[in-house]
Amino acid sequence: MSDDPVIPRAGVIGWPVAHSRSPKLHGYWLRHYGLQGRYDRLPVPPEGLAEFIAALRAGWAEGFRGVNVTIPHKEAVMPFLDEIDPGAQRIGAVNTITLRPDGSLHGRNTDAFGFIENLKSGAPAWKPQAAPAVVLGAGGSARAICIALLDEGVPGITLVNRSVDRAEALAESLSGLSDRPVSVANWAAAPLALEGAGLLVNTTSLGMAGQPPLELDLAPLPAAAVVNDIVYVPLETGLLAQARARGHTTVDGLGMLLHQGRPGFESWFGVAPEVTPGLREAVLAD
Repeated sequence: MSDDPVIPRAGVIGWPVAHSRSPKLHGYWLRHYGLQGRYDRLPVPPEGLAEFIAALRAGWAEGFRGVNVTIPHKEAVMPFLDEIDPGAQRIGAVNTITLRPDGSLHGRNTDAFGFIENLKSGAPAWKPQAAPAVVLGAGGSARAICIALLDEGVPGITLVNRSVDRAEALAESLSGLSDRPVSVANWAAAPLALEGAGLLVNTTSLGMAGQPPLELDLAPLPAAAVVNDIVYVPLETGLLAQARARGHTTVDGLGMLLHQGRPGFESWFGVAPEVTPGLREAVLAD
């Protein structure tokens, strides 16, 4: 047997996974805190997920401590886990898995945490109870963000989506999680939904590099409202540029990526990391 110390290992699984910025994020923290450890991209096709999870369970002796999970595995991985955090159960997806010494696997979802931490950091004057929110989109990110906002106490949410049926399905699934209303509007009615809102969040891919622009008239949005776009390539989307020109407090999407990584890093490498300007610069340089 070797007397060499076991180096903690983690990574991100997905298909594809080459685009993930997570190795840059966790690699920065490992260097910044002077820790021995590895964080790798781990391409796992859908048909190989069960085999990978079995290998992960047996990986403690080799240093494996867990993984991040990205598309298309966030929902598919849940039946393979031994314990799932209540927050992840409510969201219906897992993005962080921790391996325990006995080979059991614990799953959580840190997207809601990352969103709220980024929003509070970028808009410290935002008061969730003061006014309702408008959320553009009805996918998995929209669900996590809506749950985060309801937990923070927003008085209501309007979901705006091109597919009204999908938005209505999301609103119905959220109805049992809070006594505050979640309503639905089609894209044409978005300007009306903005009246009286205290927060506008884009969870769609519109405005992302290579995607169509997000075209939305912000004139009805109150001047005090915060505008948050979870897209971070480009860092300042067309929506954020338009909002900033109107004097709104704006919050970009990079911070959500950075903050959502904090709980996993702490569970795998034993240090609670911070999101700093140096970290942002390092990830932006990638």
